[in-house]
Amino acid sequence: MVGLTTGDDGRPRCGWCAASAEYIAYHDREWGFPVEDDRRLFEKLSLEGFQSGLSWRTILMKRDNFRAAFHGFDFARVAAFDEADVERLLQDAGIVRHRGKIEAVINNARRALDLIDEKGSLAAYVWSFEPRGEAVPHLASTSPASIAMSKDLKKRGWKFVGPTTVHAFMQAMGLINDHAQECAIHAEAEQARAHFVRPAPSAPPR
Repeated sequence: MVGLTTGDDGRPRCGWCAASAEYIAYHDREWGFPVEDDRRLFEKLSLEGFQSGLSWRTILMKRDNFRAAFHGFDFARVAAFDEADVERLLQDAGIVRHRGKIEAVINNARRALDLIDEKGSLAAYVWSFEPRGEAVPHLASTSPASIAMSKDLKKRGWKFVGPTTVHAFMQAMGLINDHAQECAIHAEAEQARAHFVRPAPSAPPR
């Protein structure tokens, strides 16, 4: 995971992405770049939960299957899933067939709708936990911010959102730029973060 790798293009990259071409594409185009889209944020939280005990490569290779199975992670649709949907998903060989994780995604979709009612968007909630003025060690497994967000999500009834899962989510969604300083993508991700307009919570309904 640590160190750098040099690709065929001669560019240095974070060492963890050398495992496959899919990893390199994910590293170069997604990992560490800020995301505001609620559906993408929900997707990533869900997939990080599925990754628990597995490798991210396993999940990444199945991501299109997960998207098909969960209707593109449209959480309004997923929130309406019932036991028949759970049984359907348990028969889907294209995803990770783990009842607890499947039921967690459905539960979390319902909790996401509650959060949006309160905060205006999932993005506004997530970005309120961005570490600011806080040094996060490179490739740490948790951070004070991920611990705080995990604790708050659990209090709100979310499942499979431990501090390590949330920290990986923060790294991937650009709340933290955890590319190595010498990585060719570090500056690109940092520039994207500099130009990113952080979403603000909407006023509560009167």
